[in-house]
Amino acid sequence: MRVLVTGGAGFIGSNLVHALVSSGVEVGVIDDFSTGSMSNVHPGAWLRRLDILDPGLDEAVAEFGPDAVVHLAAQTDVTRSIADPEGDRRLNVDGTVAVARAAAAAGARRMLSASSAAVYGPPESLPLREDAVKRPANPYGASKLAAETALADTLSGTGVDFACMRFSNVYGPRQDWRGEGGVVAIFASRLAEGEKPVIYGDGRQTRDFIYVGDVVAFIWEALDFEGVLAQPGQDGPAYNVSTGQPTSVLQVAAYLSAVSQVLKTPEYRDARDGDIADSVLDPGKASATLDWAAVQPIDNGLAFTWRWMCANLK
Repeated sequence: MRVLVTGGAGFIGSNLVHALVSSGVEVGVIDDFSTGSMSNVHPGAWLRRLDILDPGLDEAVAEFGPDAVVHLAAQTDVTRSIADPEGDRRLNVDGTVAVARAAAAAGARRMLSASSAAVYGPPESLPLREDAVKRPANPYGASKLAAETALADTLSGTGVDFACMRFSNVYGPRQDWRGEGGVVAIFASRLAEGEKPVIYGDGRQTRDFIYVGDVVAFIWEALDFEGVLAQPGQDGPAYNVSTGQPTSVLQVAAYLSAVSQVLKTPEYRDARDGDIADSVLDPGKASATLDWAAVQPIDNGLAFTWRWMCANLK
């Protein structure tokens, strides 16, 4: 199998690339390094430094000749999406279309594209199934939802099987703690520097935290699946990639304090506008179709993340 990963120098992408290469898969990486790091790139991977909206994308994808494409390159900063919604839409929607067209032209048999829990917005009930009402609360969520439709429109009838992966809150090694970041990476970096974790609101808000290794395992199963991923019913090609279990921000802070043995009382600040109180995704469809389930307990996952952070924080 030859697998091309866009955004392969980023957080999820680099974890996936390392797992694939280590298992003997031929892997190609396309990344513009706007957020990814060269230190994340596996030396055994084919690499092109390229923006997915660059006119040379088709040629680069054809040169590698993938059997499958995993599209992870995206604009993921919610704050940036609010400041520049057109730029967010251009990268997330037009970029997905560009990659899908290049994948089809190169003869790929399957494309997996990263989506997000943000497509749902404020939930009417929990956990959220793929066919739940979708009311994105910000331009980022709206662009990821539009990218799902654009992917289907682009690949339908081409013979390329496809799936949209709605990730819940992914955490783990190689996650950037700077800027928007993820709450786990930000908390861990602050504790590593002897600072208090900052909690917005009362900390009782819950999220569905999934370890990056479980996400990589889902992608493995989807790449290896012998059936059709873009099935009718329950939102077609969309799959929640999640644990189905809620964990509060306060619990994350407590777990990290325990594994790090850094005892810092959290600093509380006003809740941020637009933050959703609770978000948990139902992974039942992925379980039924791919026989996949997240297996890493959050305390173990946070311990792995903490050890990586201590070794790599600069």
